[in-house]
Amino acid sequence: MKEPDAPGRVQPVASLREYFSDALNGALAHQHVAMEDQTQHYVVELLTLFSRAEALHANDGTARGPRPLALMLKDALDAPTEAERSAHLQRLGDVSLFIAGFFARSFARRLVDVDYHIAMGGRAYGALADRLRTGRRAVLGDVFAELASKFQPLVDALNEISEAGYTHSQRDVLRLYEIWLKTGSPRARRVLSRLGVEPTHAAHSAFAH
Repeated sequence: MKEPDAPGRVQPVASLREYFSDALNGALAHQHVAMEDQTQHYVVELLTLFSRAEALHANDGTARGPRPLALMLKDALDAPTEAERSAHLQRLGDVSLFIAGFFARSFARRLVDVDYHIAMGGRAYGALADRLRTGRRAVLGDVFAELASKFQPLVDALNEISEAGYTHSQRDVLRLYEIWLKTGSPRARRVLSRLGVEPTHAAHSAFAH
């Protein structure tokens, strides 16, 4: 992955799809996460799609921005057909992954935090994988199964992409520690260590229970 020229500096790219492909490959390698090619391709297409803000927004005309995850889950549960239910679950997983991956720092002091998006997205992909285990869409089912099982590591990789060129400082310690407590993020732990903070497993276990 190409190193950023300088913090905050905009880098021109010829193709967003190529950029996201290179960035994802580099971030996964840096986070020591192995992922099948078809799953990486799915994530690259998702990132390319959601780079256009209107693709992320609710399309029902009722709100600006993404539809709340709880309502997206309700859409899936209330869907009259299997195809519609699968489409709603996929949308729930996709939006959860993108928001958790690219906006983790912005959740500070909000009632709904990144761990909620990780839980909702991972379960949505898992439920979708179970529905696609057999038949012509079994390969796609494998993709969603991997997304479900590696949701947190993938969020870490997307965090790295979103923060390319950003230099963490002591002002970020509290938020990073909060993210680590709530999600167990290995990346948050490594950044904390670089900042001189060594979180303990006891603190994470106490928070989780």
